[in-house]
Amino acid sequence: MPERTILMVDDEVEIRNLTSIYLKNEGYQVVDAPDAVSAMDILKKQKIDLIILDVMMPGMNGIEACLKIREEYNMPIIFLSAKTEDMDKIHGLASGAEDYITKPFNPLELMARVKSQLRRYYMTPEKVASSPFLEKGDLKVNEKTNEVFVRDREVRLTPKEFQILSLLLRHQGQVFSIQKVYEAVWKEPFYKSDNTIMVHMTKIRDKIEENPKKPIYIQTVWGVGYKA
Repeated sequence: MPERTILMVDDEVEIRNLTSIYLKNEGYQVVDAPDAVSAMDILKKQKIDLIILDVMMPGMNGIEACLKIREEYNMPIIFLSAKTEDMDKIHGLASGAEDYITKPFNPLELMARVKSQLRRYYMTPEKVASSPFLEKGDLKVNEKTNEVFVRDREVRLTPKEFQILSLLLRHQGQVFSIQKVYEAVWKEPFYKSDNTIMVHMTKIRDKIEENPKKPIYIQTVWGVGYKA
């Protein structure tokens, strides 16, 4: 496996130093930056495989930086933040990050998250193609045959319902707005007054969830959208 390079962005030098020690012990190369502007300069000069990004920094904050990074790059981003409210996490994930860890954090947990994100990001096309199945818990979707199974029981979905479910399962953990889901599946512009997605989500949950009012496969991120 090639050596991966992690960009650590935090205005606290102690956190940068501590995290760098753990990352290097795991065999990663580490580049650090004290602020978002410096991080953007680094991204222009060298290949970065994953970014660990502080939220509260002077100047450009982490959310703003993440949005700007996503205009050009798609490597995994893990937020570190002292903000622990659910809405803070939702805003972080909605801005394009794959994960969100609150401070103070366990360095070993962060290392596990880094490894998980890199495994997912660098899964080769051959590995993806070798299995037609998308899985989450007891839910299994076969994209080649358009079959859906929940606890080994086949569930019948309409073509659009199947496409929505497959889209979310292919990007587990990523929050999709109603607009993004609609445009990805229907391939046409979205209109704010259109409640098509909400209706389809209700039907999908009625078919795959044991308790549609407490879904475990498709979750609503209030004010943002949906995720698997």
